Amino acid sequence: MSMERRPRLTAYAAVFLALYAATEGFEYLVQYLNLRYLGKAGREVPPEFRGQMDENLIAKAADYEAVKTRFGFVSGVAGNIGVVLFIFGGLLNVLNSWIVSLRLPFTVSGWLFFLILFYAGELLGVPFSLYNTFKIENKYGFNTMTARLWISDFLKSALISTAAVSVLAFAGFWLISRSPAHWWLWVWVFLLAFSVLMMYISPRFIEPLFNKFVPLDDEKLKEKVIRLAERAGIKAGRILKVDASKRSTHSNAYFTGLGKTKRIVLFDTLLEGMEEQETLAVIAHEIGHWKKKHLLRMMVLLEALTFAGLWAAYHLVKGGALSSVFGISKDTVFAKLALLGFIAGIISLPLRAFMNRLSRRHEDEADAFSCSLTADPRAMARALVKLSKENLSNPHPPHPLFVTLYYSHPPVLRRIWRILNNPF
Repeated sequence: MSMERRPRLTAYAAVFLALYAATEGFEYLVQYLNLRYLGKAGREVPPEFRGQMDENLIAKAADYEAVKTRFGFVSGVAGNIGVVLFIFGGLLNVLNSWIVSLRLPFTVSGWLFFLILFYAGELLGVPFSLYNTFKIENKYGFNTMTARLWISDFLKSALISTAAVSVLAFAGFWLISRSPAHWWLWVWVFLLAFSVLMMYISPRFIEPLFNKFVPLDDEKLKEKVIRLAERAGIKAGRILKVDASKRSTHSNAYFTGLGKTKRIVLFDTLLEGMEEQETLAVIAHEIGHWKKKHLLRMMVLLEALTFAGLWAAYHLVKGGALSSVFGISKDTVFAKLALLGFIAGIISLPLRAFMNRLSRRHEDEADAFSCSLTADPRAMARALVKLSKENLSNPHPPHPLFVTLYYSHPPVLRRIWRILNNPF
């Protein structure tokens, strides 16, 4: 790579560096406050968890939360150092100048630039992924993954991501070259089509590369699920069980897909740990997301935000202001798009808080729908208690700021109280 001297960073770049440090510092402060906040709760077992968790298990859950938070500090700081070196330490300029020196076609240059960024991020994340999986998750009894399976997953993910990055980069930069004045609109149309296509492709072709999905084999439970869905006025679609236990003992359930690929997926660990009525309550919750069109509403919102972001990117990429501010010696579209991605990360904090708030509201609506559909709120409450226990989720309420920034679901005690104290 060319090691030519780059222009010095400007005072404006120093402002962005200060904003980045302030934003990241605020997040670390919130995480620290949450640790102290949870620590004050001690080992007291909330009434809703008595009989399911004792003081020792509460202490283990608190310890698990603390270890994950401290690990997040370390991995986060490592990531921050990487970002600062890349944006402000000259690595972006070096990579950009080297790509330009190759004199490749515009589309190929943009593809190579972002492919290198993707691989760099993936490789830097490997040590942290290994430590989290084989140290932290092992320590608390969650990990069931072998080293061979981890390597297999990593290679499959890398190949799939390489294909996705390549398609997006080639299409995006081709559209920029073909329509310099309106590329932002055409790129948005392409991204929308790609997102919808992936919602059809992923459940059918990608997810089965990692897990085995089989129809729910409990015929009695399956019949009850079908009747449950019919009462909600929808066709049940496919109710599948996934062999999640080959990687982890964590429990979960989720809704995925569109049209003929839509399905409710239940972890085998969840089915093993839940009574029938509790399982039906969880399934009814997922049906609630489906019936309330939460996925569609989130997609519409995200596409609107993408539309606005691409329009802003089009105007900000024009001219050489961004390159001058950050000391980029060769003014290229791909370097400026990388800089815009960095800036977007700084200003996205309020947006993240808003999206999490919307997601928490959706979860409340799905809980209410489940209780109304099954006419058994206590089953949903018991299911939440068991999920918390099996996942070692700290049952005590987190710090309010932590909830605002990081919780896509309401705190479990709040959910249980709402379920048990509201008529449905």
